[in-house]
Amino acid sequence: MADTNLKFQAPRGTHDVTPAEVGAWLRVEETFRRVCRLYRYGEIRTPLFESSEITHRSSGETSDIVTKETYDFTDRGGDSFTLRPEGTPGVIRAAIEHGLIADSPVVKLAYIAPMFRYDRPQKGRFRQHHQVGIEVLGPSDAASDAEVIALGCRLHAELGIKGAVLKINSVGSPEDRPVYRQALVDYFTPRAADLTEESRNRLATNPLRILDSKAPNDRELVAGAPRIQEYLTAENAAHFDAVKSHLDRLGIAFEVDPLLVRGLDYYTRTAFEWVHGGLGAQSSIGGGGRYNGLVEALGGPPTPGIGFGMGIERLMLAMEDSGVTPPVPDTADVYAVAAGDETRGEVFALCQECRDAGLAAEFDPLHRSVKSQMKSAGKAGAGVVLLIGGDELTNGTVTLRDMAVAEQHTVPRAEAVAAAKRIVEMRK
Repeated sequence: MADTNLKFQAPRGTHDVTPAEVGAWLRVEETFRRVCRLYRYGEIRTPLFESSEITHRSSGETSDIVTKETYDFTDRGGDSFTLRPEGTPGVIRAAIEHGLIADSPVVKLAYIAPMFRYDRPQKGRFRQHHQVGIEVLGPSDAASDAEVIALGCRLHAELGIKGAVLKINSVGSPEDRPVYRQALVDYFTPRAADLTEESRNRLATNPLRILDSKAPNDRELVAGAPRIQEYLTAENAAHFDAVKSHLDRLGIAFEVDPLLVRGLDYYTRTAFEWVHGGLGAQSSIGGGGRYNGLVEALGGPPTPGIGFGMGIERLMLAMEDSGVTPPVPDTADVYAVAAGDETRGEVFALCQECRDAGLAAEFDPLHRSVKSQMKSAGKAGAGVVLLIGGDELTNGTVTLRDMAVAEQHTVPRAEAVAAAKRIVEMRK
């Protein structure tokens, strides 16, 4: 149990991942990497912080991320930087800087990284959280949208997540969005007195954000607001129909949510989100969309793009709600026990030989009794105990105990490691 009276604790909204918990994290990360290999994504790693201009330009000055949530700082040289609140801008900056877009007509990138957002901490929401994500740069066809969504659905399936609901929408493009924006202004302006203060401010800056409001009064008004589908150009409507058709062809269930706009200014056309009812108020376990103008806005050539991000912490909550048992922390294959001080050097060497043979091995560095060492072996989950006492040292033997069946026998010292390995491999 954690000690809450310590002088120093992790900053509010952050958390430590202890060895007992890391198994679930590794499962998410390893599964994500395996699925990404199936779809031919290369992993990219970018800095924790980027130029503030990149974050503000890409996310939008009126977005919640920029107005409320970014960690901005000025370094000693007077330059302004921002701890990354999301993965997409940094990945695109790197793709432009290193010529990845120029080298290939299709660029597929994946990342696993911490993100930083100043927000009220609650279950599933941390100021430092972690995401897995993908970005596809180059293609603009609807099949690419469906493939990105399919990868996310496959990840959920392979993690054992049940009950995730996929919601999709089209948020239009620069061609049709101004008309829709004006329709929202015309609808909400005479009702502005009934909106929250935040939504009234959004009415002047970005009325689409009102659709994202969770305030009950706002939600009632939003229910009667114009729908963007009524304002899509024929081309954008056809693109959305094609996305739905591809998802149907793949057998991927979805709900069209006309109020889904996501929280970032750069989205165009397809937007999507996965929600899970077992997570409470923070029901989203990931989402993304198409951003056909973002690469150009960050200084690259006109390049369509689409991607998603998923919170690792929220994925693990969904796994827990789905009854997925967290992996058992790494256990020892072998525990080497010294019966007497004169045998400790030989036990130390034996333990190292086990590791050289690929066995996870442990010994007791505290000079405790054999009984205490055997308890430690059990606690470590060791499959085999190798014991050397005075007699074994004299005779050049080792006592080998198979912990699964509680049987032991004596083997020559030169054969002890191989004998232990046979038992360990047989039990796996």
